[in-house]
Amino acid sequence: MNPTPSSRMWRRGAIALGIVAAAAAAVGYFTRAKPVAVVAAEVDSGRVETTVANTRAGSVSACRRSKLAPPLGGRIQKLAVRKGDRVKRGQLLLELWNDDLVAREGVSVEQLQTARAHRSEACVLADIAMRAASRSRQLRDKGFVSEENVDRAENEAKAKQAVCDSGRAQVAEAEARIRAARADTARTVVRAPFDGIVAEVNGELGEFLTPSPPGIPTLPAIDLIDDTCLYVTAPIDEVDAAQLKLGMAGRITLDAYRGRHFTGKVRRIAPYVLAVEKQARTVEVEVEFDDPGGVRNLLVGYSADIEIVIAARDPVLRIPTSALMPGNRVLALGGDETLQERKVEIGLSNWEYTEIRSGLKRGDRVVTSLERAGVKPGARAVEETRTPAAAAGK
Repeated sequence: MNPTPSSRMWRRGAIALGIVAAAAAAVGYFTRAKPVAVVAAEVDSGRVETTVANTRAGSVSACRRSKLAPPLGGRIQKLAVRKGDRVKRGQLLLELWNDDLVAREGVSVEQLQTARAHRSEACVLADIAMRAASRSRQLRDKGFVSEENVDRAENEAKAKQAVCDSGRAQVAEAEARIRAARADTARTVVRAPFDGIVAEVNGELGEFLTPSPPGIPTLPAIDLIDDTCLYVTAPIDEVDAAQLKLGMAGRITLDAYRGRHFTGKVRRIAPYVLAVEKQARTVEVEVEFDDPGGVRNLLVGYSADIEIVIAARDPVLRIPTSALMPGNRVLALGGDETLQERKVEIGLSNWEYTEIRSGLKRGDRVVTSLERAGVKPGARAVEETRTPAAAAGK
């Protein structure tokens, strides 16, 4: 049976419609938007902390640091140390020319010896006179000598005793002169007040040192540092400083030791606010190293940053903080490779991790590359470990 003209026309229309639909599907397939390459992170469990950090770079400081100089001016006669030397407490560091003072001290010592000799002589004579007076009194009682002789003997004993007392005073005076002379000599000598390392020496043998005039600081002759006790001092914003307490745990990072963190604790919080800059009022905070010996070749003056732990929870559900958008929203990578916006409830947070209390579950993947073009809810996306072309051919 031959098809009627109407059936043939219907069949041709159906074929044409199929061809058009297939062409449209092909055009849509090849012209559809390519998936956006994103970086995603898995929701996992771990430690989350609330921390505060310094607003400007801090620096490593020593618990004890002395910038030493003699109180007198003079020519350097002896320079016993060099930069980088380790010294012990009391060790000689520098000495000015002081031959005149040393000679004066020697004269005082000789005067002391003379005073002691005179004292010994006078006191021996006084002792003899006292015994003679005692014998005169005994003879008087027996009627062998007169009262006049007794008075003469007693007066002579008193006079001899006065000379003895004067000799003792002269010895004390000579000893005081020696102490004064030694004090003058000591003002020309610089000794280490504690064990440490010589950080700087300003002066050479034979040069003249001048003490600092009042109100005009000059370079110290010797800069001595006790490097067995080091800490970091850094400014913390006044708003964050209100949360700090002595003994709180902290982390120290040093530019000279990139990639490493050193543990410490808060040792001091300044009792006042610095207003160096009108827009940034800060409080100086000091954090000491838990193990200073663990940091080799740590130098005073290194730039450093501190991060102080205010609160911590472990373990909790967490995501990288870089995945969090304003309004506590995230973009989750769905099973159909589309980005889904989700509202989450957060807890503790810092620059690295944020605690998730609800809205996500362990194993979900959230986008951390939010700054990339095309990253928005509903967009097709593929992780960077896979190419967009491979995803499009799926």
